[in-house]
Parts: sequence; C-alpha cells; structure tokens
Amino acid sequence: MATAIPHRPDAQNQALVDGYEAAIAARRRRTLLGIAILAALILAAARISEVDLGTFFGNLGRFTSYIGRIFTLEDGHLVFTNPAEWLWGLRKWLRLLGETLLIAYLGTVIGGLGAFGLSFLAARNMVVAPWLRFSARRFLEFCRTVPELVFALIFVVAFGLGPLPGVLALGIHTMGALGKLFAEVVENIDMKPVEGVAATGANWAQGVRFGTLPQVLSNFVSYTLLRFEVNVRGAAIMGFVGAGGIGQDLVEAIRKFYYSDVSAILMLIVVTVMLIDLVTERARHALIGRELGR
Repeated sequence: MATAIPHRPDAQNQALVDGYEAAIAARRRRTLLGIAILAALILAAARISEVDLGTFFGNLGRFTSYIGRIFTLEDGHLVFTNPAEWLWGLRKWLRLLGETLLIAYLGTVIGGLGAFGLSFLAARNMVVAPWLRFSARRFLEFCRTVPELVFALIFVVAFGLGPLPGVLALGIHTMGALGKLFAEVVENIDMKPVEGVAATGANWAQGVRFGTLPQVLSNFVSYTLLRFEVNVRGAAIMGFVGAGGIGQDLVEAIRKFYYSDVSAILMLIVVTVMLIDLVTERARHALIGRELGR
C-alpha cells in the first residue's frame, strides 16, 4: 500500500521562501553598505594623504624609463650582454654584502637573546606581578614601534658611521618584534608540565627551564630564523643613513645616477635574500616536522 507523502501548505512554503529572500536581501545590503564604507574611507584617506592619480599616471613613464636605464650600460647595450662591465665592482660589493649579512646576524642574535629573556616576563601565564608584565610589554612595544632607520640615525650620531649603529638598530627592533611573538608562544603552552615541576619544589627559573622551554624552543628558533630573513633586508638599507653594509654603495649609485651599478647591487641583494630564504625555510620546516613527529 503506497504511503502518501505529506506536503506543506502553499502559504507555509511561501513564508519560508519570503524569509529566505529577506535574509539574502539583508545580507546583500550589509555587503553593499560595507563596500560603500570601505570606498568612502579609501577616498578620505587618499584625500588626506594628498594622493593624486593624475600625477601618478602622468609620471608613470618616468618610473618605467628609470627601470630601463638601470639595465642599460653606458654604450647603450643591455647589462646582460657584457657581465664583466656590469659587475665591475663585484669584489667590493661582495665584501659589503658580507658586512650586511654580519650586521643582520649580530642584530638577530642580540635581539633574539633580549626577546628570549623578556618574553617570559611578558607572558600572562608566567608572571603573577602585573607591574612586571606591564613593564616588559611596554618596553617591547617601544622597541618594535620605533622604525629601524630612526634607531640607526640616533646611533650614527652617537657612535659615528659604520656597522655598529646598524647592528644596534636591528638588535633593538628585533627584540621588540620577537619578544611579542615569543610571549604569545609562551602564553599558549600546556601549563601541566610547569605545574608538575613547581610541585617538586622548583623555583620560577627552574620551572621555565624544565617546564616551559622544551615546549617553546622549536618555535623560538623558527621565529628567529624568519626574523633573520627580515633583518637581511633591513640591513641592506642601513647604509642609507651611514650605518654600514651594501646600502651605502647603493644609495651612492642612486644619487650619482650610476644606473647599471644600481641594477647590479640590487641583483646581488635579491639573489642573497632568495638563497637565505630557501635555507631558512628548509630549516624551519625541519624544526616544525621534528616537533610534530614527537
């Protein structure tokens, strides 16, 4: 015997359809309102910052012509046709590039060590005293808020030209950036090992050493390697303010209109950063894989 399939009344179906269409219409209105607000904010920001699209498109040709000039030798041929002339200062540039890498390395080490110590003081689950946590967090905010070039300018005035101002500038900024990341890692750990270590009568430092550090060390190293990549790029422009590295030759070539030298130095910086990215990426993935395999 066939069973009759119940059907909703047409009025009930129509009510459901009307409710669905009303919900879709309301969602569409919210989307359009959000787009309108976003567009208004963009226009307001452009007006306040004096962005002129006419000037931008009117001078766009200068930018493209400059790109063409930096890849052209004095004789009018492309730089790739005569690598010997294009890379005439390779030995000097490699030495300066090595100096740039050392600036980035020392800045990362100094900043990483400072961030390592302060991150435990800035973590909410590791420090009970609010004033100590507040002080550590505000100091880290100051370190990462002030731009690296501003620190470099200050240290150039204090210590003179050379790599030292660049190292100090990158170290302070790295401390602030890594300190925040490290503190967030510490705040997300499992507190049971820390509580277990504390139950044995261990002090705060021993709780950090045996309860916290094993959980966060791989993430700390991964973030530090990532920061080293960023610092290599930052160290490349430290020379703009006289803080050592290859940036000093780069800004000199730009100011003196040595077009082919600009492209040669930029090419060396890009290749170096790419190689460092590849190496540190493999190292980070190895650390993450080892951590997941435990």
